Amino acid sequence: MGKHTLEKPQQITKEILKSKISGKHRIYLWLYFSAITAAELVTTCVNPIYGIACHGLLLFGLLLHAAMICRKEFNIMYLALALAPLIRIMGMSMPLVRISPVYWYLAISIPLFAATAFVVQLTGLKSRDIGLAVGNLPVQILVALIGVPLGLIEYTILKPAPLVVEMTWQQIWLPALILLICTGFLEELIFRGVIFRAVVETFGRSFAVLHTSFIFAALHIIHRSPVDLVFVFTVALFFSVVVNFSRSLLGVSLAHGLTNIGLYLIWPFIL
Repeated sequence: MGKHTLEKPQQITKEILKSKISGKHRIYLWLYFSAITAAELVTTCVNPIYGIACHGLLLFGLLLHAAMICRKEFNIMYLALALAPLIRIMGMSMPLVRISPVYWYLAISIPLFAATAFVVQLTGLKSRDIGLAVGNLPVQILVALIGVPLGLIEYTILKPAPLVVEMTWQQIWLPALILLICTGFLEELIFRGVIFRAVVETFGRSFAVLHTSFIFAALHIIHRSPVDLVFVFTVALFFSVVVNFSRSLLGVSLAHGLTNIGLYLIWPFIL
């Protein structure tokens, strides 16, 4: 009887300690989100060079934080989150002034794919964990088709210039493929695949959906449109919920790619 009496207070103490540790890391995650947002504001509103420096410091801080954490779930989480500032660093610092904007997406995607693969291998995440599965194919196709109206809505918000001279098959097939893989699939792999899964393992689905969507939206501050931020955040929430239930990136990757194809290659000519 005495043994069991001792075990119960010890168990309660461990649960309290675990709750305190989790609460501390929740605060860290929101602080990192605030830092990413601040770095994006500096990049957009002050000076891109200062913004890159801020993102560089943030990247270093996340990697250092991950290295100092002993518990694997937190180590994975901070390593995964380091991919967010890396996106902006690669996008703003590569010397790509003389190439076509559409090939810019291709060029910066190569090191980002490599970095993502490195994080996945280092953390031991399996392909199934990060949504590299077909899932329910009819459902994934329906989700993919949502990218068509999403592209139209975002075009009415941003009205960007087209990435090609004219809308012909010869002009758009390669840019469309690049946007599908290098923006649609890559960004979904990073946010709804690696980062989302890392946060889910530590803090659960609801927190992961919200936090990942906020970070994804923050990296769109560069478009200088509050309406677009609301739109992107809403879409990110929807995509996160879809991936959470389907455990597949297929539908959201295609929808994301179709959104960008419509935004930069189709709707500028039709409208």
